[in-house]
Amino acid sequence: MTVHHERLRPVDRRVRVQGRPVDTYPDLPPEAQRGAVRRVTVVGEEVLSRPCREVTGFGTPELSALIDDMFLTMYVADGAGLAANQVGVDLRLFVYDCPDDSGIRHVGHIVNPVLDLPDPGSRRLVDDSEGCLSVPGAAMAVPRTDRAVVRGYDQDGDPLVIEGTGYFARCLQHESDHLAGHTYLDRLSKRDRKEALRQMEVRQEDVFARRAAKAADLDR
Repeated sequence: MTVHHERLRPVDRRVRVQGRPVDTYPDLPPEAQRGAVRRVTVVGEEVLSRPCREVTGFGTPELSALIDDMFLTMYVADGAGLAANQVGVDLRLFVYDCPDDSGIRHVGHIVNPVLDLPDPGSRRLVDDSEGCLSVPGAAMAVPRTDRAVVRGYDQDGDPLVIEGTGYFARCLQHESDHLAGHTYLDRLSKRDRKEALRQMEVRQEDVFARRAAKAADLDR
């Protein structure tokens, strides 16, 4: 999921890491500082259109390295969330660094997440602009509930419950869709999907150039 920069509130530095409040936190998460940039998959690639596999091995160097790489890749691509299949790995895992509508920054990862949404009678749907790192350059309005919860595990296998409201709730739903083999395009009408793909065709080269330039800056 892409960052909506207008939602960031610099005066509010509250941060929750793995669902817990912290006093201070760097702009670039420690995971990203350890990671390497991976290629972001693009809509139409098969890995994005099938459900991801459960993670069965916790606490491994390979899983830790994947999470580190995903954080840095998300940062370079100006993302608010990134699922493992967006770097070509079909595992049930996503990372996030995303504000909610109260200006609180949420940072973390979750493995084997299960999405819980409010009951139909009590849920509130919000139409808001949504973009995707795997649909580079496009943004369309997508209805999502304004509250969401994901239950899963951290990389060591310890249980996690992450609650989101507003834009962060949208992020949790967007990334959960990826792990089920869907992109936000699947939630659009045929006309809107066609428009999103048109936007991508026009803008994707500029997006790729910005990502390459940001990755190059990290090597200096």
